[in-house]
Amino acid sequence: MVKVTRFPENPLICPEEAKPYHEGYEVIGTFNAGVAEYQGETLLLLRVAERPIINDPAIVPSPFYDVSQQKIRVKNYRRNDPDYNFEDSRTIRPSTNLDTFDGLTSLSYLRLARSQDGHHFTVDDRSFIYPSNRYQTFGIEDPRITQIGTTYLIYFSAVSPLGIGDYLVTTKDFKSYEDQGLIFSPENKDVVIFPEKIHGLYYALHRPSLKSVGSPEIWIAESNNLKYWGNHRHLLGVRKHFWDEGRIGAGAVPIRTKDGWLEIYHGMDAQSRYCLGALLLDLDDPSKIIARSAESIVEPEADYEKNGFFGAVVFTCGGVVKGSKLQLYYGASDRVMAGAELDLNDLLSELSETD
Repeated sequence: MVKVTRFPENPLICPEEAKPYHEGYEVIGTFNAGVAEYQGETLLLLRVAERPIINDPAIVPSPFYDVSQQKIRVKNYRRNDPDYNFEDSRTIRPSTNLDTFDGLTSLSYLRLARSQDGHHFTVDDRSFIYPSNRYQTFGIEDPRITQIGTTYLIYFSAVSPLGIGDYLVTTKDFKSYEDQGLIFSPENKDVVIFPEKIHGLYYALHRPSLKSVGSPEIWIAESNNLKYWGNHRHLLGVRKHFWDEGRIGAGAVPIRTKDGWLEIYHGMDAQSRYCLGALLLDLDDPSKIIARSAESIVEPEADYEKNGFFGAVVFTCGGVVKGSKLQLYYGASDRVMAGAELDLNDLLSELSETD
């Protein structure tokens, strides 16, 4: 078993530490952050979830970005309306079709948090990336950040009535960014882009969200320009009776090691717990799997990981390598950010023993 040491400062960032961006709203989540290093600082690009403050328990508000008015508006639902199901605190679902949703109970956008030591963070008061078009009307979620040269690729789930797809913007200074558009159309999420070209091609892992047949599993794709992706191939499936038997998805940006590309991914078990495991891919051909962890390496154990807006969840979008150590940053229970450290050599050694 790989030793994982949680940061003593955990949780690193809580909703109470982020000032609401919208008047009359409350912050209910600061979690699932993309990770980057820039000018000596560790940056966490937080998914910040806010919801309107409503004193009437009979009302369920659903905020959304109105493209025509270019601002946030709220649609109110009656909790006793038989046409809708409110059992999931995150969504408002039609009673006749619980596989989709009519609205969300919060709106997410992306905000930067900064640290000099990787343990103590201050959260910017304003958003960095905010919903801006028809593909983002229900919000933007779960960013990852890949640095290639001096350019940082920031990509995230864009949520709207049209579905959930993956959107890309690029920045060089984390002050402004260029919009590159939708790179994976709905239904798709959990995209991670490798940090360098491999034999002249960019590679990405992604997770189609199947609604008819099949399971939510990890695929791999190629591109020569980061915008248009092809040669899609199935990479990794769920495993019955394992910690990742329910669904899986890529988590952290892949890390080049001497033994292969190391990918920290998430999986859901039969009890709907989200845990983290490891995958090792061939350096020259990342569509080839070298090893996969039989056991999870991080699972919900601490109180802040077991209890929150959606409990029993650890979910990573990135980490920072410091020598032989991996500082892994992860969202916990869809509410807070946390950090943990593990030894890369220990993890690679354990993976080498995996059948």
